[in-house]
Amino acid sequence: MSTDDNAEKGALERLLLAHLVEQRKVRRWGLVFKSLGFIWLFTVVFLVVFHEEGSFSSVRPHTALIDLNGEIGGRDGITADALVAALNAAFEDKHSVAVVLRINSPGGSPVQAGQVYDEIRRLRGKNPTIPFYVVVDDICASGGYYIAVAADKIFVDKASLVGSIGVLMDGFGFTDGMKKLGVERRLLTAGANKGFLDPFSPVEPGQETHARAMLAEVHQQFIQVVRQGRGKRLKETPDMFSGLVWSGTRSIELGLADALGSLDYVAREVVKTEEIVDYSPQESLADRLARRIGTAVGDAMRPWAKDNVRVR
Repeated sequence: MSTDDNAEKGALERLLLAHLVEQRKVRRWGLVFKSLGFIWLFTVVFLVVFHEEGSFSSVRPHTALIDLNGEIGGRDGITADALVAALNAAFEDKHSVAVVLRINSPGGSPVQAGQVYDEIRRLRGKNPTIPFYVVVDDICASGGYYIAVAADKIFVDKASLVGSIGVLMDGFGFTDGMKKLGVERRLLTAGANKGFLDPFSPVEPGQETHARAMLAEVHQQFIQVVRQGRGKRLKETPDMFSGLVWSGTRSIELGLADALGSLDYVAREVVKTEEIVDYSPQESLADRLARRIGTAVGDAMRPWAKDNVRVR
């Protein structure tokens, strides 16, 4: 073999060796980046899971915060189960000096509002040394106020809207429009009142009377809860339980609330513990997606929705 052939062979060997070394480096760095990516993903999942379960809290005394923001129940509202879980986590943390529920809600389901109210009463009885306060943002009406009256004290802004102690059942009637369009309603039922308040049928006087009686019953339950929660602080007026709302300032005068104050004010001046730890329920993406899919399927399968009862 000539000298040139040997040189060419040596160059080729060196080139192949360099290529192999480079490939090893690429694989090595690939493993490093994959490992770092796995560690990063694991850390994110760990933080999300523990945050959602309320496992993170301050190791120092703190004011425990829970936000109730939006409708209570309903398709996109906050559920009683989520609020109850957050309340339990806040009360059970040994470093919680006080629990504050910050409300910005127009109301919602009377059932779920009642469940939250009952749980707050239970937790207060179980933890008598931990005070429970409510801070109102823009609005605390209806079901929101139903929950608020479980508090030791209710703090509002002077421009907050408070009250709406009433119950409604809303719906629509399409009978006249159907007549104009020449549409005939064919509703078959087994049971004289199975088509209760059907929006495409004329109102039956007996059904309307029954509905009003139910509303009055739920209204009285609401009134009793307000009287129980506010006690002698309440200065009842003829229109207090009529469904009206009042400004924060006026609500204090009526005994519906206790004082002006924001979250920071309550933590600093009332609780005397400025550090705030948020226990608000955080719905995961998977839960939110599952709920929306379930709601869509339910809407598709059920017949025309009946009138909804809401504490408003």
